[in-house]
Amino acid sequence: MAISSRSRRSQVTNYWPGFVDALSSLLLVIIFLLSLFMLSQFFLGQEILGKDTAMSRLNSQIAELTDLLQLERGNSEDLESTISSLTATLAGAEEEKAGLAAQLAGLSTGDSSKDAAIAGLQSDLQKQTDLSADAQAQVALLNQQLAALRTQIGALEEALNASETRDTESRTQIADLGKRLNLALAQRVQDLSRYRSDFFGRLRQILEGRADVRVVGDRFVFQSEVLFAAGLADISEAGKAELSKLAGAIVELEKEIPADVNWVLRVDGHTDKRPINTPQFPSNWELSAARSISVTKFLVAEGVSAQHLVAAGFGDSRPIDTGETEDAYAKNRRIEFKLTE
Repeated sequence: MAISSRSRRSQVTNYWPGFVDALSSLLLVIIFLLSLFMLSQFFLGQEILGKDTAMSRLNSQIAELTDLLQLERGNSEDLESTISSLTATLAGAEEEKAGLAAQLAGLSTGDSSKDAAIAGLQSDLQKQTDLSADAQAQVALLNQQLAALRTQIGALEEALNASETRDTESRTQIADLGKRLNLALAQRVQDLSRYRSDFFGRLRQILEGRADVRVVGDRFVFQSEVLFAAGLADISEAGKAELSKLAGAIVELEKEIPADVNWVLRVDGHTDKRPINTPQFPSNWELSAARSISVTKFLVAEGVSAQHLVAAGFGDSRPIDTGETEDAYAKNRRIEFKLTE
């Protein structure tokens, strides 16, 4: 009878090493994909930031050129108005000059009164001639200024068109970068979803028939009875053996993850809702936190870097099962491991 019992125990297969190997391999794949995703997102974000800066600068230049163009156009209109006024004055002066010349031609010399009139007309004629010359000089100067102003307006319009062209090209490039980023994100999400699905599928096969370790969402759940005695936070010998396997996988994972990837393994302690009140643990908060800290310290002692570990105690605030049965209480007493940022 004893021989038969020992034979049956020898036939029980230990699935835990396979589970650890699958866990470490698939975690490495997921971390590698996350690293690629973060790097691609960083570089694309830098490129988009540069394009946004260039576009802002172009928009500022366009606004300045537009204001300057409006100002130059206003000056051009003022000059054209002045030229028109001077042209009208010049035409009037020419007409008055012609009239004075006609009057002068109708007068004959020899009469003192006529001579005085002629002298006055000649003086007026000279004044009109001088005024006409000044007006012509001003008109010529204004025409030169108007030509220069039109040249400046043409240059400003060319610069404005060039800036608008660059702005359009920048917007097109930014839109293209946005599309590329969205495609990259969609591809990374699709890849991560596929690998996560394969990963949890394998874990369910490996852990089939075991009730002490489960996969819940994106977390690995150890029932407290696997690691601790009731009401205590000291890890049992059996629990240390299980945690040693997990620590080995985490140490190997640390070697593979790049140093610039910000990741931590969060160790969450949970209790059932039945209150505890002992000198060591006045409430479930203290008990859950103490158990989480005990696991974290053990992992550090096994070689896991402390900077990649976070201990958290949730007490009875996050139950898995809200029932009032012993089975529900047992499910809620647990230690959860979650790989996160």
